[in-house]
Amino acid sequence: MSDIYALNLRHLDAIGVIGRVGSMSAGAQRVNLSQPALAQAVGKVERVVGERLFVREPSGMVPTAAGRILIIRIERALRYLVQGVRLVRRSARLAPVAHIERRVTMSQLRALIAVEGTSSYALAAQQIGLSQPAVHRAVHDLQQFFGIELLVRAGRAVRPTDVASRFVRFARLTLAELRTGMDEIAALTAGDGGRIQLGTLPMARALFLPELLGQFMTAHPAATVRVVEAPYGELLNALRQGDIDVFIGGALRDPAPTNDIVQEGLFDDEAVVVGNAAHPLRRKKRVSMAELLNFPWIIPSHGVPMRTNWEHMFRSQGVEPPGVRIECGSLLIARGLLFKGNWLTLMSRDQFSFEQAVGALAEIKAPGEVLRRHIVLTRRRDWRPTPLQAHLIDMAHRLARDRP
Repeated sequence: MSDIYALNLRHLDAIGVIGRVGSMSAGAQRVNLSQPALAQAVGKVERVVGERLFVREPSGMVPTAAGRILIIRIERALRYLVQGVRLVRRSARLAPVAHIERRVTMSQLRALIAVEGTSSYALAAQQIGLSQPAVHRAVHDLQQFFGIELLVRAGRAVRPTDVASRFVRFARLTLAELRTGMDEIAALTAGDGGRIQLGTLPMARALFLPELLGQFMTAHPAATVRVVEAPYGELLNALRQGDIDVFIGGALRDPAPTNDIVQEGLFDDEAVVVGNAAHPLRRKKRVSMAELLNFPWIIPSHGVPMRTNWEHMFRSQGVEPPGVRIECGSLLIARGLLFKGNWLTLMSRDQFSFEQAVGALAEIKAPGEVLRRHIVLTRRRDWRPTPLQAHLIDMAHRLARDRP
């Protein structure tokens, strides 16, 4: 894929303007460029994108298929950038400014994102392949435009201010929209190509996600999917700043943690008590709550739906939950402990189906209500999926409906 950092924000705005007004001469007046300069700007963007964006017809400049895709993504990207700049200037009690695309550069956004992510000018320079003075200068110029300090020294590290971190989210969303546009354009000539950044949590990894990906890749053999495994909080952050497109497998959060996401229901998942196959409770037909209190538990920390389910399992029987010996949300660590001793935990049946099949782990028949979780697909509220991404979402819902 072409490098989005080779694009110029002012040139991108000009592409959007031409698309709206349908004329090179009217567009030149709107963006305050001469017609030759505007034509040159269009040519530069076309070289980066690798596709023609407009054709000249008697009615004026008409966007090509690639042009239509890019114009939509440009408008969305610049909208995010405007939101971010307004947020910063409002925080500093400064007046709003016009034509932000003429005042902020891709180099500045790239430098700030890198420093915010690494907490170091030196590491940021190394990461993006620029000299350290160039990174310093780009961030300094951006701070001058904003009229507010974005980064502060904390010993040897560089710490972003709260408002800087909030702006970086919008900057990342700006770049994510442009990347998506470039990807959509590349897919025009690559047949059925395209990329998806997919996050996942343990509830989907065992059976549902492999089945989904297998079906999807059969339907789209030229597509690529990058799967990101991480805790819920990390995936939520990555989603909100555009680093992943969607994530699958989390339990429904009610209320939702932020108002800019949407949780779409997939399927109900039943959690059961799990121990090793030689556990003292393994052979008992009925296990009392008192017996469950006699063994150590591995359970996620407070705020995780599985922890809430575990506490409910005891309290629904009038028993206070025991103290948690190990707070941990990692299935790998939980499995390792279960193999080594008489630990107990909660898992969905999908999550230990392979170990159960080979006789390594077993369900402990515990009393109480059935512990159900509603597993969801989470996306940004204002997300505009590509056709490829939309098909993956449709397939996920269809596969969820067909689950036994």
